[in-house]
Amino acid sequence: MTDAEWAVVRAVLPVPAWLEGRGGQPECYCHRQMIDAVRYLVDNGIKWRAMPADFPPWDRVYAFFARWRDRGLVHELHDRLRARCRQAAGRDGEPTAAIVDAQSVKAASSVHADSRGFDGGKLVNGRKRHIVVDTLGLLLVVLVTGADVTDRAAAHVLLRELAVRHRRVVLVWADGSYTGPLVDWAAEHCGIALTVVKRPDGARGFQVLPRRWVVERTFGWLMRSRRLARDYETLPSSSEALVHWSMTMLMTRRLARRTAAAHPRLPQPAAAA
Repeated sequence: MTDAEWAVVRAVLPVPAWLEGRGGQPECYCHRQMIDAVRYLVDNGIKWRAMPADFPPWDRVYAFFARWRDRGLVHELHDRLRARCRQAAGRDGEPTAAIVDAQSVKAASSVHADSRGFDGGKLVNGRKRHIVVDTLGLLLVVLVTGADVTDRAAAHVLLRELAVRHRRVVLVWADGSYTGPLVDWAAEHCGIALTVVKRPDGARGFQVLPRRWVVERTFGWLMRSRRLARDYETLPSSSEALVHWSMTMLMTRRLARRTAAAHPRLPQPAAAA
């Protein structure tokens, strides 16, 4: 991270329990070093054991990653950054509309058979990422399942979690794979109007569709992180955490650029060694 990015991250970091007298002990390594190491892994797609010597030992970095995954700290950091990005764009911190879609990716041999499947439509043997994003393309909810799980089946879990975490969302756009009884179920159990955006009759080849292009762009952002080009994680929860880490990288860079643009006379910070 540059100094500008670290300033953004530091302002929204979750407060450690030991600082609030809730038990635990101080970290052995600086948070900036640990976060940089995890971001390096996500961005470059390396193995945990291939962590460069400039970072803390790989097992300490993985322990940090697992602790933040299990305690929901990366989710907390991500949500705080998303609220700041929305406010910087002139939006309210909490959205009222969203877009849902899914992406199938191949899985490595480290993925167990009980958490993978075959997507007959995309001809992919691996896992599927189900995501909900706001109208800016920022992540709201992510669910990782086997690739054989249908979009409608996963949407029951996804939309229910969306309704709990983001109570102001009342409208969700989707593609044709979310039609059927799911529309009535979403309205009855989640209070969400699920609107299907269909391709025009007679359309051929690729065509940009209203609202649906936003979530497709988010998938494009995620694929820039090499660790997400294929699913290597044993646990689906680790895959979900890496998606959150990838989006935090995008948002911190965006916020740092906005800060630099708002203060053009300030000297630009050099990248951290």
